[in-house]
Amino acid sequence: MNAAQDHPDIAFICAMPMELRPLVRKLSLRRTQIGPVVVHRGSLGRLDVVATVTGMGTRLARRGTERLLDAVGVDKVVVVGITGAVDDVTPIGTLVLPEVVVDAATGAEYRPSAVGPGTAKGKMWTGDELLTDVDVIAGLRARGVVSLDMETAAIAEVCQGRGIPWSVFRVISDRATDGSVDQEVFHLSHQDGTPNWAAVGRYFLTHPGRIPRMARLAKGARLATEAAADAAIRACAA
Repeated sequence: MNAAQDHPDIAFICAMPMELRPLVRKLSLRRTQIGPVVVHRGSLGRLDVVATVTGMGTRLARRGTERLLDAVGVDKVVVVGITGAVDDVTPIGTLVLPEVVVDAATGAEYRPSAVGPGTAKGKMWTGDELLTDVDVIAGLRARGVVSLDMETAAIAEVCQGRGIPWSVFRVISDRATDGSVDQEVFHLSHQDGTPNWAAVGRYFLTHPGRIPRMARLAKGARLATEAAADAAIRACAA
C-alpha cells in the first residue's frame, strides 16, 4: 500500500516501545501493518492516527521515519518521548517544547510547528553520543540548549525534506549532569529500545548498591512517557 492509498492525519513517532505504550493505551490503538511497516492505529477524536517505533539513535530514527512516510501519507508528524535535562534544577516530568532542534553532527537547525497552547522555548540537542562531561554540557547550556535526545533532528530532517509539518513533545526523564545515565546504563537497552535483560542481570550482580538509583531512573522514565503522551494527545486534540 502506498501513500496515495492510505493517508492518516497524524503519525506519532517514538524511539522506544516504552514511549509508545502510553499512546497505545490512552488512544486504544491497535497493532496493524501498512505495507512493510508495523504501526498502531486508531483515532483521536475525528483524526485518524498511526504510531510507530523507530529504534534509538539518528540512523534508526531517520530510516524508520522514511519507511513510515513511504508507506503512508500524513498531514503531520508528532515526535513523542523522553529527553534529558542539561541542568540540576529542571524537575523530572517537565514538558520540553523547543523553539529549535539542533543536529549535533551537522549543526543543522529545525523548527517544529506549533501545536496546542504551549510556548516554545530553548534548543533541543540531538546526537548519537551520550553526553556526560559537565564542561561540554555547560557549554551547550550556554548556547541555549535545554535538553538532549538522540532522534528528533533526524526525524525533522526527513519531514522537512518531504514538506511535512512536524512537532515534538518530549518530557524530562533524567539529568545528564547527575551521573544517573552512564555508558554502562545506556547499554542496558538494545538499539530498538527493548531491555537487554542479560546486561541488566550482569549490571545488578556487579552493582547491587545501585538498585535504588536505577529504580528512581525507571520511575522518572515512566512519569515522563506518560506525561509526553498526555501532552501530545491534548495538543493534537485542541
